[in-house]
Amino acid sequence: MIHFPKNENQKRTETPKNRWNLKMKMVLLIGFLIITVVAVTGVFLNYFVTDTLKGQLGEQALALAESVALNPEIAEAFHEPDPAFVIQPLISPLQKATDAEFIVVGNREEIRYSHPAPEKIGQKMVGEDNEQALVFGNSYVSEATGSLGSSLRAKVPIYEEGDIIGVVSVGFLATDIQTLIKAYNQELWLMLLLIAAAGFLAAIGIASYIKRLLHGLEPEEIAHLLFQKETILQSTHEGIIAVDATGRITLLNQMAKRLLFGGNGPAEKLIGEPIAKAFPDSELPDILKSAESRFDKERMYGRTSVYVNSGPIYVEGELVGAVSTFRYKTEIDKLTKELSRVTQYAQALRAQTHEFSNKLYTISGLLHLNKKEEVLEFLQLERHTQQEWTRYLVDKVRDPLISGLLLGKFHQANEQHVAITIEPESRLIAELTAPQQQAILTALGSLLDNALEAVRTAPSHIRQISLYFTDVGEDLLFEIDDSGSGLADADAGRLFDKGYSIKMGRDRGYGLYTAHRLVETAGGDLHLEESELGGTCFVISLPKEANQR
Repeated sequence: MIHFPKNENQKRTETPKNRWNLKMKMVLLIGFLIITVVAVTGVFLNYFVTDTLKGQLGEQALALAESVALNPEIAEAFHEPDPAFVIQPLISPLQKATDAEFIVVGNREEIRYSHPAPEKIGQKMVGEDNEQALVFGNSYVSEATGSLGSSLRAKVPIYEEGDIIGVVSVGFLATDIQTLIKAYNQELWLMLLLIAAAGFLAAIGIASYIKRLLHGLEPEEIAHLLFQKETILQSTHEGIIAVDATGRITLLNQMAKRLLFGGNGPAEKLIGEPIAKAFPDSELPDILKSAESRFDKERMYGRTSVYVNSGPIYVEGELVGAVSTFRYKTEIDKLTKELSRVTQYAQALRAQTHEFSNKLYTISGLLHLNKKEEVLEFLQLERHTQQEWTRYLVDKVRDPLISGLLLGKFHQANEQHVAITIEPESRLIAELTAPQQQAILTALGSLLDNALEAVRTAPSHIRQISLYFTDVGEDLLFEIDDSGSGLADADAGRLFDKGYSIKMGRDRGYGLYTAHRLVETAGGDLHLEESELGGTCFVISLPKEANQR
């Protein structure tokens, strides 16, 4: 089960330092974006407000000019000897009430009958923009420079009985319009600046939040860590495959691809695929359901035997996926074999040490009793026994490892007062392959250990083990027979099952299982036969020309 902690401080890797950290970059980039957006928006709104205000003032001026032009008193005044005397008093209060800069009424010759400056009454209108109203009868808004300066003005013709008799001009000075626009724009830009300031504060907050999510790491450091992780994952000797909470593959290294899929195609194609579709035999869907880890499970994928470790992945207490690791079973078995050989050698040396210690104590006691002749006889007897065993094994067994194993087991048996006999016709002079040698060493050592343990509780005069081996014929044969209590039929049927043992204690049931599997791998067989000594008889058979399965 894998847990990822929440906001745990992590050491940074040694990567090239950047002058600007991520937080500063994000603040500056978001700030630049905000300023750009605010500037573009301000320019657009400035143009929009200016155009809108001008349009509204133009419509206001046009409406006012139309109301003046439709006033019947204005049209009747054109027939008076002094039209200005009648029109000016009508226009002046209207101009003041509407905030118009000027309201000018003129005849067809563009002679003014009203004007904000009374001294200009009777003079010709300025601007030369009355033609559309006086000639074509159009009502419109224009910009022109008159006697009061540049202005926005509306022109409306005055009709009497269908004939154009004059024109009304209502206007607002450009300076007044710009002052109004400036007042609106000041408020607009102030609001935009406040928005920009709020955006900067938000940028700082966002940058700080993202920085916390990244555990204070810079993009360069994240890229460096990603490269390191990918390199480690792809170079590790174990296959690794992970899925998310929905069962889709999120990680697959090259070793896992080679183990599970035979190395066909790039691993990237499998990323995102449902694990149940890409790898139906996977136990990861069960891990996601049960949220329980499984360790050292032996599985067979195709022709490959592997050990699998699987477990759920938690982030902040929430199940987010599962991961499995794979390793070739043969590699673990190879280590087990080497360890088994070392154990066998250590046991043999320990047995020899104990045996010779006992003999030394015997010699020491005889010397203290001044039994020199008995000491010499004892030494000659031991020397003769050792020479016989050594000479026999050298003559009959060509492989030095097997002869060394047998000699060690002989000393171990002597220490335990167990008689080991080798049939006189036994011999093993054929050249052994590495798998044959490994299988014989492991199986023979395990079977002799079991035989020694089986006869340990028997009376001392019947503690016997008989060993026979031969390479005559097409097969290599080994028979290990003991005088123990034997096996029940129910036990005999399951004797080679992994983890099954008739002995008490933990970590039992692996010796015979390993021996049986190694012998089968070397192309041979390990089975039980009827014992001549009343106990258990194991037979190992290996073809001389071994074909590994």
